[in-house]
Amino acid sequence: MVHFVGAGCGAADLITVRGARLLSEADVVIYAGSLVNPELLKGTKEGCEIHDSARMTLPEVLGVMERAEAEKKTIVRLHTGDPSLYGAIREQMDRLEEMGIAYDVCPGVSSFNGAAASLGAELTLPEVSQTVIITRMAGRTAVPERESFRSLAAHHSTMAVFLSAGLLEEMEAELKEAGYRPDTPAAIVYKATWPEEKAIRCTVSTLKETAEREGIRKTAMILIGDVLGTREENGYADSRLYAPDFTTGFRKGTDA
Repeated sequence: MVHFVGAGCGAADLITVRGARLLSEADVVIYAGSLVNPELLKGTKEGCEIHDSARMTLPEVLGVMERAEAEKKTIVRLHTGDPSLYGAIREQMDRLEEMGIAYDVCPGVSSFNGAAASLGAELTLPEVSQTVIITRMAGRTAVPERESFRSLAAHHSTMAVFLSAGLLEEMEAELKEAGYRPDTPAAIVYKATWPEEKAIRCTVSTLKETAEREGIRKTAMILIGDVLGTREENGYADSRLYAPDFTTGFRKGTDA
């Protein structure tokens, strides 16, 4: 059995209770050493076989899984953040199905969640934005043409941009072409929730300048949108859910 486990975005104690249990029971752990906090490996049992996938190819990873399964061992594939986002798990799961090896997935805390928490930000504010677009800039890995960054930015929703810290000059240009004001609030969060985290607020027009000043070139989440501004700036409304006059399935409001 292979368990795909989300390690969380940085801090070792952000792994889920289920994820920590699966990790502690594993006979074999294959972890993304370039991104996963090595502190998590302290939660493995004595004699656990550990492999760093940063130095492995897909066939090599699958080979370890196939051998361990034949030896009736429990395997944890430990991915950074939440495995469903830029985790490259689908290709592994498809191959496991072909080999007749069972698997499941344990979700984790994504870096966009960690970044929002570090900023003390809510990404969906009434009358400002009720949509979060999760995307990336096209780089060495292509993006489908229908999902060009500019076309997504044209919605002016909250944006959480992965894997793009080295493309901020291009990002600024695309955002401006999509109609963003130069002073639209933005933030760069380097290694969200790690001890060395940097969370810097800026604007659409100062993304590149801010990253260069802070020495940030990779491993950063970029958040963009008016939700990052103050109430005076964005004029967000209070949630209707807790309004005294709003009736819900659990209480009657004054409008009832």
